Amino acid sequence: MSTKWQSPYKGSSSPRLPLLGITMGDPAGIGPEVIAKALSVTYLDNVCRSIVIGSLPVMERTIKALKLKLNVFRVHGHETMVQPRGTVAVLDPLDTPLRTFKPGIAAAETGAASVVFIKKAVELAQIGCIQGMVTAPINKEAINMAGCRYPGHTELLADLTHAKRSGMMIVGGPLRIMFVTTHVAIKDLPLLLTRAKIGQAIRLAQLALTTLFGIKRPRIGVAALNPHAGEHGLFGEEETRVIRPAARAAQRKGILASDPLPADTLFGKAAKGSFDGVVALYHDQGLIPLKLVAFGTCVNLTVGLPIIRTSVDHGTAFDIVGKGVADPGSLIEAVKVAARITQNRIAQKRMAATPTNKRRARHVA
Repeated sequence: MSTKWQSPYKGSSSPRLPLLGITMGDPAGIGPEVIAKALSVTYLDNVCRSIVIGSLPVMERTIKALKLKLNVFRVHGHETMVQPRGTVAVLDPLDTPLRTFKPGIAAAETGAASVVFIKKAVELAQIGCIQGMVTAPINKEAINMAGCRYPGHTELLADLTHAKRSGMMIVGGPLRIMFVTTHVAIKDLPLLLTRAKIGQAIRLAQLALTTLFGIKRPRIGVAALNPHAGEHGLFGEEETRVIRPAARAAQRKGILASDPLPADTLFGKAAKGSFDGVVALYHDQGLIPLKLVAFGTCVNLTVGLPIIRTSVDHGTAFDIVGKGVADPGSLIEAVKVAARITQNRIAQKRMAATPTNKRRARHVA
């Protein structure tokens, strides 16, 4: 298994490429393994430079266990970095090294470490030392054991960056899906689905599709909650009471959002190109079609933050830790998406800074 991921190579990554920070996630999970495997893929050096924000000893042990031809070196995050190929730059923000822990087991210490890695990445992104962050999976039980009361990355990042509005979009294959709710119980959905929340998800989908994916007039499909979109109230009133009013309000603002459509056909239409993005109402409504068409390569994108953040679409997978079988496909895609978005933003800023565009902006004003 490990031989497949060995990739000796020469040269250095260009300092002109964006620098991304990859957080290790929970050290007891598969994060270190998928990071090591992903960074052994040579073509990623053509799209970005990277630093791993995590435990240096854990990264060294993981690379050794996988028998990868990669050398680890320590960085501090502030220096200009030309990264030799075949190396892994690690920024270890822990004040004291992690004590011995059991791989594949949720623990307060590894949960706390994963939060430290995230906070350091946000700090570096906010001061411009890195151009974006890519996150390996954290364990929600472990971070709560450590006293960090968040259901996941999205909510923690929103607080750390003081984002007024943010949400989770997952992209995979032909689908781009924005979520109204994420990690909540199904039984609580009817009360959680409000016009305000649905409207915000539609606006965030519009924001992502225009600014991150460059679609000028995106078509957004809005999913219904009930079978047959409620069948005029026969199977539920959420469509007429909250979903349609939220969609109509977005339409009045010029957003090309649909009325609520039956979920059993909407995602198929989006996959065939009828919609540029979909607003899903809850976790499994959107994740089931995504993982059917792009299992292992989906990417989580947090929309609305002042920084760029992408993530894998899977968890810590405690059941396979240490077996060498974790698939790095989702992390590789997350790095590629973050690099592409970063380069798009850099290009947009350069365009806006040109004298011609400045004159146009003054004329419009």
